[in-house]
Amino acid sequence: MGEHQKNKDSRFVRLLKSRLLIRPPVDDDPRLLRPSLKNITIVIVAMSAAMPGFSSTIYFPGIPDITADLNAPSIATTLTAALFVLFMGISPVFYAAFSDFYHLRRFLLVVSMIIFVVSSIGNAVINNIWGMVVLRCVQACGASAGQALGGGVIADMYPVEQRGSAYGKFFLGMIIGPIIGPIIGGFLIMSAITWRATYWFCVAFGGVVVVITFFFMPETFRDDKKFDVGTLPTTAASHEQQKQDGGDNDEDSRSSQTISMGTPDEKELQQTSQVQQEKKQTLNPIRPFLLLRFPHIFLSSLVGGIAFGSMFAIETVIPNLYESNYGLNAWQVGLSFLGAGVGNFFGALLNGKLSDRLLLRAREKRGGLHKVEDRLAVNLWPCCFIFMPFGLLLFGWGIESGMTFWTGIVGFGIQCFGMNQVMTATSAYLLDALPGFGASATAAGNLVRMVLACALTLAANPMVEAVGPGYLSVFLAALSWVSGGLLIINKVYGQRMRRYFGFEQAEERA
Repeated sequence: MGEHQKNKDSRFVRLLKSRLLIRPPVDDDPRLLRPSLKNITIVIVAMSAAMPGFSSTIYFPGIPDITADLNAPSIATTLTAALFVLFMGISPVFYAAFSDFYHLRRFLLVVSMIIFVVSSIGNAVINNIWGMVVLRCVQACGASAGQALGGGVIADMYPVEQRGSAYGKFFLGMIIGPIIGPIIGGFLIMSAITWRATYWFCVAFGGVVVVITFFFMPETFRDDKKFDVGTLPTTAASHEQQKQDGGDNDEDSRSSQTISMGTPDEKELQQTSQVQQEKKQTLNPIRPFLLLRFPHIFLSSLVGGIAFGSMFAIETVIPNLYESNYGLNAWQVGLSFLGAGVGNFFGALLNGKLSDRLLLRAREKRGGLHKVEDRLAVNLWPCCFIFMPFGLLLFGWGIESGMTFWTGIVGFGIQCFGMNQVMTATSAYLLDALPGFGASATAAGNLVRMVLACALTLAANPMVEAVGPGYLSVFLAALSWVSGGLLIINKVYGQRMRRYFGFEQAEERA
């Protein structure tokens, strides 16, 4: 009885430390966490990751009111959106560097959300447009930690062959932010305080995320050298054996296991360990920037960036196009984003079912040997070459030719269907290609996404005014086809590039 009480007290002390310490000890392998706790953690980081997209778009329906109330020039209101997106890309780089160096996730998420809440209060009471531009940059810095750290949390809790499904759930939360933001904003702007209500909603939303992160999210940083001694990722052969032992009911237990693949080449293991130790010797806040010098990292980031940037460019032109061409008011424009939400939902659903399954099938055909490029599966090619371009062209030329607004809604939904799968797969690929540096890898990809989104946001409305929405869609569709070609290059030559730069893991030798 005394021993039982002692163990109970010990568990309580560990729980208390995990909530109060900046860097609580991670004594148990995060991949052994209960499935329910893993799901809760994914939901929490997805909410944090949804915050940038949500807060970047919630005020879109109120831009005309902001311009009038603050006597703002059009360039200033454009900068509130463009610079927000730019800082969404830059700030996660620093979060990721601190996270991977100091071995923490949860504390940074809490701190970033507090910054978001404070800056949102400032935006809600501001009476100067240039002050709002500055506060929007600070708000972006506070909102954006989840997008970088979420990838690290997934790598902490899931082995390679289950990250696709987990990342699909996380990414659905991340991408739903910019979709529901204008919908909620359209209704909030109808209140007595108009556009300021959108920022007060951000204050409340951010406060909720702070509370649930503090009380319900464990620290998940996984020291791979500590928990993976003498082991390598699960093979397809072991996966088949596990299916015979328990089928789908053993999915969560599989996620916490590592299966020995025999004795790998000692020289290779020593080189890999040496590279990882060298990378962790000193804090380098710009390390995620530097990761983009590796071709396989840059190419996959660029592919995801084109998909996301095209979506964000369409979001920025929708309010003006729907108002001028169809006479829709703020809340009707907000509701029009539901089509994109449906496309994202089905894209995430399909990718969640296919990503890990296709990866394991490719591994089985290779006799159980692992190859990171298996993550770039066959479902991505129709997305890059058919779904995204077709959706963009349907959106642009449907509006240009005076067709019903449903054409634009459906077209944007189709584009989001393809975009979701491309973004999820390339993000999971970055995690697989840089084991032990999940947050930094995600931040590198996020940086490229947001820089492209910023550039396309600044260019989208001037292009619509100059050549119309049809030719804007032609330009974005061409970018989608280019991204498909880049993805093929990464698929075919990715392993050689990783081997050349010393990132290749114990896997099939070409």
